[in-house]
Amino acid sequence: MLPIAITMGCPVGIGPELILKFFAQHDGPHDFVVIGDAGVLERTGVELGLPAPVVAWQPGQDVEQGSIAIFSPLPPLAAASLAWGQPSPETGQAMGQWIESAVTIIQQGHLAAMVTCPITKTALNDGGYFFPGHTEMLAELCHASHFAMMMAGSSLRVTLVTIHVALSQVASLVSQESVGEMLDITWQALHDDFALAAPRLAVAGLNPHGGEGAMFGSEEDDIISPAVQAAQDRGLDVKGPFPPDTIFHKAAAGDYDAVVCMYHDQGLIPFKLLHFSDGVNVTLGLPIVRTSVDHGTAYDIAGKGSADPASLLAACKMAGDIVRNRRVL
Repeated sequence: MLPIAITMGCPVGIGPELILKFFAQHDGPHDFVVIGDAGVLERTGVELGLPAPVVAWQPGQDVEQGSIAIFSPLPPLAAASLAWGQPSPETGQAMGQWIESAVTIIQQGHLAAMVTCPITKTALNDGGYFFPGHTEMLAELCHASHFAMMMAGSSLRVTLVTIHVALSQVASLVSQESVGEMLDITWQALHDDFALAAPRLAVAGLNPHGGEGAMFGSEEDDIISPAVQAAQDRGLDVKGPFPPDTIFHKAAAGDYDAVVCMYHDQGLIPFKLLHFSDGVNVTLGLPIVRTSVDHGTAYDIAGKGSADPASLLAACKMAGDIVRNRRVL
């Protein structure tokens, strides 16, 4: 079975600490390879008292058991001179190149999937990668035009019709086409990646109380309901639109397998309320498998030894599960 990549993310964030804690705890069936900087991991291990048995890895090699296999596609960073919580164009460039390397090695057939540690979007842009986040960057690298961000946990899954845009732009981007596409992508991922034979989808409305009969907005009547009806006509088990203040409770109770949301915070606030520590970010619609932690770089605690690896552990497990599910199709 091919190993799974873990990209280091920001080298001055909590990613290096999460990786060392992950390797100290994980005992699953998959091997993992870090795409990042060996010196940063070794320095983190020394400073935080964490084991860091780093061994260089090259595509095609087996992973040495009991070690942390690492592929370093760049010249070493000056690890000793990096300051925790202080990203730079150099660290931003490294983040971007590690992501690119992971995608390339997966496409070459040497890795099964990738799990990403958190990046900072500002430093990524400062390093020459002009994307609003991992999701959009990976979609371009994989030449995927129909993709989505899912936040997945044991109690709740959500996908987003709009992602990293200003709230003032959301209504103009919600269309029958964008809602319908998100329903199709979400249903397919639940079927293929999560092995659900008959996924059940709920759709959140855009406006308070679902528009209250168009008193508070007409998007539910004019856009979302027709998109739901069209999806039902295609054979999907979809219901809604529901008032956003009630549907997440029903989904978390087990009535639905995922909620399609209209905008970023509509979905992520209830999700993180339930899964702040163990949630997983999954990019849907890619030809490769990618999962991620559901949190940021946490610069305020970087280098202090208090980062919780639960989300990374969950993301790695989910990546392995999706790889297996895709293989049985």
